[in-house]
Amino acid sequence: MPRKRKTWIKSYATPIIAGEFKGKLIEIPAVQTTRSSKAILRESLFNTLQFDLLGKPFVEVFAGSGSVALEALSRGASHAWCMEKNPQVYEILRSNAERIAPGRVRTIRGDSFREFEGVYRELERSGESAFFYFDPPFSYREGMEEIYDKTLELLRRIRPRHCESAIVEHMSQLELPEEIGALRKVKSRRFGKSTLSYYRPTEHNET
Repeated sequence: MPRKRKTWIKSYATPIIAGEFKGKLIEIPAVQTTRSSKAILRESLFNTLQFDLLGKPFVEVFAGSGSVALEALSRGASHAWCMEKNPQVYEILRSNAERIAPGRVRTIRGDSFREFEGVYRELERSGESAFFYFDPPFSYREGMEEIYDKTLELLRRIRPRHCESAIVEHMSQLELPEEIGALRKVKSRRFGKSTLSYYRPTEHNET
């Protein structure tokens, strides 16, 4: 079970579905601005990605508990970056990463819209090509009205040479563009109020 911590945040646990860490419990914070991807949604995501993840880095931009990145590592991703703004949720993220995949997750406390640039620069320096997962808070929440516009700007920053795929988890009533910068939508799957939209580079050989 997740270790006890002095925090006012209520939490629950959900298991990793498959792979190296199958069955290990991820602590999930139960707070309004953070939600965990449903097990059925995560399972569909990783059934789609399957063996493409092997040896590739994974970037979870609005990480919360880090559940998606940790599942990716369990299924063969090499290492991960996780960004989380809420300081108490960040402590849960850091604890999950240290307990489940020590040494393989770089956790970053801060605003994802600002911290993304530093992570992307690291990918540029290393020449790596990563999977990106964006799960911004739903825009109908107070203070979140421009969240998707700002998320699209991050997606436009991604160049083909550093991207295997970019996946956006978003509210189902929102229709995302067919193309965002150098990325093109190749698939969408709806799960009730949430939808996964998959983007891939339009040109893998772009510099």
